Amino acid sequence: MGSLLSKAQILFQALAQLKKTYDLLYRRLETSPGLPVPNPTQSLWTFPPAPIPSGTEPPHLPDYADIVVIGSGITGASVVYNLLAREQGLKIVMLEAREVCSGATGRNGGHINPSLYEDYNELKNAHGEHVAKLMLAFRLAHFSELWRIAVEEDIFKESQIRETEHLETYTCRKSFEEAKVKLADWRTDMPAESRTFVVHEGEEAIKIYHLSGQVVGCISSTGGAMHPYRFVTSLLSVLLTRHADGFQIFTRTPCTSITSGDNNDALYTVKTPRGALRTPHVVHATNGWCSHLLPALRMKIVPARAAMSAQRPGSALHPATRDGARSFIFYRGSAGYDYLTQLPTGEHELMFGGGWAQACDDGLPEIGIADDGLVNHTSQSYLAGALPQYFGLENWGAEVAAREEGNARRDGDGDGDGGVRWGAGRTKAQWSGILGISADMLPWVGRIPKKLSGRTPPKSQAFRDQVKEEHGSRLAAPGEWMSAGYTGEGMVHAWLSGKALAHMILGREDEIRDWFPDIFRVSEKRWKEAQFDNLIGKFMQ
Repeated sequence: MGSLLSKAQILFQALAQLKKTYDLLYRRLETSPGLPVPNPTQSLWTFPPAPIPSGTEPPHLPDYADIVVIGSGITGASVVYNLLAREQGLKIVMLEAREVCSGATGRNGGHINPSLYEDYNELKNAHGEHVAKLMLAFRLAHFSELWRIAVEEDIFKESQIRETEHLETYTCRKSFEEAKVKLADWRTDMPAESRTFVVHEGEEAIKIYHLSGQVVGCISSTGGAMHPYRFVTSLLSVLLTRHADGFQIFTRTPCTSITSGDNNDALYTVKTPRGALRTPHVVHATNGWCSHLLPALRMKIVPARAAMSAQRPGSALHPATRDGARSFIFYRGSAGYDYLTQLPTGEHELMFGGGWAQACDDGLPEIGIADDGLVNHTSQSYLAGALPQYFGLENWGAEVAAREEGNARRDGDGDGDGGVRWGAGRTKAQWSGILGISADMLPWVGRIPKKLSGRTPPKSQAFRDQVKEEHGSRLAAPGEWMSAGYTGEGMVHAWLSGKALAHMILGREDEIRDWFPDIFRVSEKRWKEAQFDNLIGKFMQ
């Protein structure tokens, strides 16, 4: 009897803890992410800071803009770039709560490596073969599109965009065998796209790529990487110069509210601490923070805090990483995955992120957290020690001393001068970034229905006629627009999603029909069907 009572007590305590965890999670999910915190952790990507807007930022907001873009990361940059490439006379204002590109784009891993064979069967079963192929083609198209922009806009050197030999390594036999089956299935349906993918069994993988003896195999392919912060800030600098009369960026200027008037008012009023401006079009390019201004999207796009680090490579690591010519995903079975790129210049820092499975306080990963002013102790401790395990101690070599120019303060040494002190050991920097996790694992792109925005779009035929006359192309009807919810895959979704959104705002949707997955569109039906409970259940399988 005593044994039965003890077991019942243990079960009761376990259920009580599960309820506590469940309640905590839902409190997080239902809470507004608020505005980005003013003092985020220091990302190595964002140092030294880009001189944007180069001291030319106007002291006051204009009274009016044709389009207001909220957010200055890769999504916002894409929307503005593609709008102005097609309608140069537009008046566009970009609002940023902190500094330019200080959100997820300036805090990620620098990968341009989409999930392909890993997702194909699931996408095919859920949405059909045609849609699955279109979605993967959309992801794959990002590298060539970003490369093209970097070349055409003369920012290739700054962006550090490069083709890599991409490796996906496995330390779990079961996961590796499953991956090979998925790859074979995908290869059957998309042979051209999968032609660079090669399977390497354990000993071959370890020998060729200088990996740890724990590796049971890897899959190599052509991949890509770049410096996301320099790409975006360099491109925005180009746009500010080229469109000096039409494009403005206001930093440290968060949007605090949006209101729409009565039927006689053709414009939204966008309010900030620096004043208000009026516009017929508002673009939400804030990803994990989007539900602050769009409360209906709480539980649909949820912030999640991810961990990143910059580490100095061991003395013997060059044959494995080749100074940035390779990129890596490290799969650890049910324990999640980590990701790695390497800078091709400077100290050749290893840009290493992940540790998601380890970042569990109160039994929860960091879902529903929008504070990138802190790092998670457990995940960062894990990241600080994982790389020699992935490559093997013999391939890692001795620890390397920091270079004089790469250590301590690199922005002055005096008090109050904004100096940054980097770590002098293996770990040079640690920071966090906020993802936008989509309840149905798909980006949300397009016009925001009234039910989701909570605001009535302005209506004015006279205004639309005026826009047509002034700009030679009729903009779509006034409204709110969004592109967000990339679920940690922004580098292979955000740019072309922003491009598609620009076409929608310009009323040129016929030009995106062949390459944009309609399944990404925002709709009331999708909003009703996307349930975060289903996603949580998937994560817990």
